[in-house]
Amino acid sequence: MASPDVLPGAVLPEVGTPTALAGAMADQHSDIPPRISVKHLRKEFDAKPSPLVALDDFSLDIAEGEFICVLGPSGCGKSTALRIIAGLEKCTAGQLTISAPREASRPSSAMVFQEHSLFPWLTVMQNVTYGLEMRGIAKKERVAAAEPFLKMVGLAKFRDHYPHQLSGGMKQRVSLARAFVIRPDILLMDEPFAALDAQNKLILQEELLRLWEADRKTIVFITHAIDEALALSDRIVIMTASPGRIKEVIPVTFARPRHVAELRADPKFGELYLAIWRVLEDEVRAARARTE
Repeated sequence: MASPDVLPGAVLPEVGTPTALAGAMADQHSDIPPRISVKHLRKEFDAKPSPLVALDDFSLDIAEGEFICVLGPSGCGKSTALRIIAGLEKCTAGQLTISAPREASRPSSAMVFQEHSLFPWLTVMQNVTYGLEMRGIAKKERVAAAEPFLKMVGLAKFRDHYPHQLSGGMKQRVSLARAFVIRPDILLMDEPFAALDAQNKLILQEELLRLWEADRKTIVFITHAIDEALALSDRIVIMTASPGRIKEVIPVTFARPRHVAELRADPKFGELYLAIWRVLEDEVRAARARTE
């Protein structure tokens, strides 16, 4: 199922059913080539007695500068799709096209995983600046670039600490700073805030929105939280239970810039939350039934 092309800021009618919302956006801006284009993606893993199909006929176009959130039950292939886009997995069938970055000097993409992926022998500052070091940037410039991002994630005082001296949430915040500091053209995020407490999660959601507003990089963000997807995204992609397909694509039309805490008080936020849950509920129950 191919998704409609949507650009941030498009005007939609009042909140209605998810299908009506998605349909309202169809055929808009079809002349603009997508930043990321996935066509009929299929991914199989070797298993006995037969291969495990993680993704089947997964198709999605993502516009330049768009913020996409992907929702789906556990095991539906969300992370697999993201890893294929990142080049960390190969698809079994289908086509992936990613257009050239806006600036040749910037890395094409960066990925933030569910759990931190820090080098234990490097300090917080060294972990954050590692990508810049690999690009040949001088130490003084690396440190200067990293400072605001360490402050953003609340770890400026821990710059000389090692990962074993940090809590799990703090380690994940280091991973976030490391991804932000290299200024990637595409940011791929796999439940990056899941390990954080509610207060730090809210702060980093706000910071992510602020950074995104500044340069409108393309973001694909995996989450299990409907409220997080509504607060952050331009569109929410809802996936079926395994094998993962796209069940529905729902535009999120709240005005930008957004303030997460204030947005949740909007009555339309609750309406759309319920509409999304109604689409997602059957898939979550189907996934649970298979595991039970």
